[in-house]
Amino acid sequence: MVEKWTETYTIQSVDADFRGDCRWSSLLSIMQRAADKHIEALGIDREEMIERGLGWMLITLEADMTSIPRDMETIHVETWSRGSKGVLWHRDYRIMNDHGEQVGGARSVWTLVDIQKRKILRPSMFPYDVPIGQDSVGELPSKAVLPEGIELGEAYTTVVRYSGIDVNGHLNNARYADLCMDVLDEPELQGDKVTGFKITYNHEARLKDTIIVRRSGETGGRIFVQGVSPEGTNFFEAALVKGKQ
Repeated sequence: MVEKWTETYTIQSVDADFRGDCRWSSLLSIMQRAADKHIEALGIDREEMIERGLGWMLITLEADMTSIPRDMETIHVETWSRGSKGVLWHRDYRIMNDHGEQVGGARSVWTLVDIQKRKILRPSMFPYDVPIGQDSVGELPSKAVLPEGIELGEAYTTVVRYSGIDVNGHLNNARYADLCMDVLDEPELQGDKVTGFKITYNHEARLKDTIIVRRSGETGGRIFVQGVSPEGTNFFEAALVKGKQ
């Protein structure tokens, strides 16, 4: 069985921002693609997953980059499962440049769901064995993101539309990175790059849902972001980590 999968990808112009750096949403999409390919290599493709009514739901992801890939650069994303505990699956990623140097890593927590009933399933419901990798890029991420007592102010309001919905019927997990990056003003975008990203998904956002995006000021190089509904449903909590490159 394939214990570790490597996905090679060249950053395209559609992935790059105004600086020529790969967008965080594209990095998350590339990691998601690598995870999908790994599962397919184990014998179950996405079409079969859909036929069985199964889907993967990302709960928490924490990623750190020492160097943000740029337009036309080639990266290699390694991913492997660290096994499951309770209903949660753990998956790591290592991002390498074309010279074999590590430029980033990520730790994530997932759960298997019934996409029709929107119900979390036990790992035993997955019909294939998933090999457990012995490699690690760090400790498993904690679910908590927002510090106690942090003050947040409204940045903007958005509505979930066709462009963000994926095959599972909800706002794709990678698109949340764009929601977070959109809270930054021009001086912040022109300043130190965002080299770290952590997010916890608390409630799925579906077509026509309204999301009020709130943010903190910069504290210790971190900007905290939250998305809530007008009724107070907490869709997500995230942190942008800024660093010099």
